[in-house]
Amino acid sequence: MANIKSAAKRALQSIKRNEKNRSVTTGLKSGQKKVLAAVASGKLDEAKSEYVKVTSALDKAAKRGIIHQNSADRRKSALGRALKKVA
Repeated sequence: MANIKSAAKRALQSIKRNEKNRSVTTGLKSGQKKVLAAVASGKLDEAKSEYVKVTSALDKAAKRGIIHQNSADRRKSALGRALKKVA
C-alpha cells in the first residue's frame, strides 16, 4: 500500500479507470463481432445498424483516449470493407 495519501488516491483512480476502460474495450470488441456475424449471415440491415453503433462507440472511445485515433479509424475501415462486400 502507498505511504503517501496522494499516491494511494492515484492507485484507486487507476483501478477505477482500468475497470471502466476494460468495459468500454470489451463492448467495442463485442460490437465488432456483431457486425461481422451479421455480414457473414447476410443480414445487411442488421449489419448496417450495428455498424453505425460501433463507429459511434469507436469515435467516442478515441475521443476519450481509451483507444488511439488511428486504431479506431483502422477498425472502422475494416468493418466498412466487410460491409461493402455484402452490399
